[in-house]
Amino acid sequence: MRTVVLDTNVLLAEPETLLSYPDAEVIIPETVLGEIDKLKTSRVDPDLRFRGREVSRMLFDLSEDGSLVDGVDLPDGGRLRIVPLDSDAVLPEGLSTRNADDRILAVAYSVCASGCEDLTLVTNDLNMLLKAQTFGIKVERRAEMEGGFARRYIIRPFQRYKVPIGILAMALAVFAGVLALSFYTSSLTSPGGSVPDEFRDALTPSYKSLLDGLIALEGNPNDMAATKQVADAYYDLYQETGSVGFAQTGIQYYTTFLQSNPDDLDARADMSTLYFYTGSTDRAIQEVTTVLESDPSHVNGNFNLGIFYWQGRGDFENGASQLMKVIDLAAESTDAHASVISTNARAALQQLKADAEAAGVTLDIDPKYLTQGTT
Repeated sequence: MRTVVLDTNVLLAEPETLLSYPDAEVIIPETVLGEIDKLKTSRVDPDLRFRGREVSRMLFDLSEDGSLVDGVDLPDGGRLRIVPLDSDAVLPEGLSTRNADDRILAVAYSVCASGCEDLTLVTNDLNMLLKAQTFGIKVERRAEMEGGFARRYIIRPFQRYKVPIGILAMALAVFAGVLALSFYTSSLTSPGGSVPDEFRDALTPSYKSLLDGLIALEGNPNDMAATKQVADAYYDLYQETGSVGFAQTGIQYYTTFLQSNPDDLDARADMSTLYFYTGSTDRAIQEVTTVLESDPSHVNGNFNLGIFYWQGRGDFENGASQLMKVIDLAAESTDAHASVISTNARAALQQLKADAEAAGVTLDIDPKYLTQGTT
């Protein structure tokens, strides 16, 4: 089983990261708990304190199933445990127990030294990333959930390019959606029940699509078109809200749809993206590789694979190779969105190059791929 060590900044950015590795043993260094606990009395952003409390709440709930130090099973698979730093552990030169980052690294190093061959430290801290690499620890950057590069530039087939909605609009959309689903459940069970048009008109397009799809499935659970509609709606809702819960539910509906329609490459590409958003990079790469085995020229699949390599695994070389391939494919494509895809691939490649240089990695990228309007 793969082992994943979570840094503090990853959990504070997205508490649900705890549940995002169903195929792994998730390790939280005890130091991380201490840093989160300090937020309770710190004069920091209230939203940051809220996310810290959310992490603590989730861990408290999991502790009801057993000892967190000994390890507990996670709801969707995998296992979680809290690991303290052994005071007798022999640490390599350069690691000190005097600061929190080094103590987190020390736990990862000690677990590796104990015989764990497949361990990944998940962090968004550049200094920790670089230091971990010097000790031979594999590092993975968690895709930024709040407007990060991956969410802004990963492309869906035939997607409409929308203006980002504001914070207030997102809050209203979530509130309206919860009301809609509650209303939908009660109305369908009442005689002659239906959703009033006036209520539907108050919903965002994504929630309307979700509501209509769920109503269709209530009447016919085997309606695959409705299943795909619901999956797509959850995909869009993740894009609008950043809620990992929407991404996880979308995966469930895509899985059901693909059991009956395994050759729908666009749906599989979308599902791979949701796996990536939930932190399951390996599964995301597996699914998009299946797409490319069927259609090596699938532009969106190639683009997303480049993002997965780069932001999911820190593999700059393969990420750059995929993005350059996308630019070449877009130049040959007659698709109406080819120019948009090419622009996004060039922007991604420029950022990837900057990240690689910051990590001390030199890439051989032809300048023609970095300049807009060239091929």
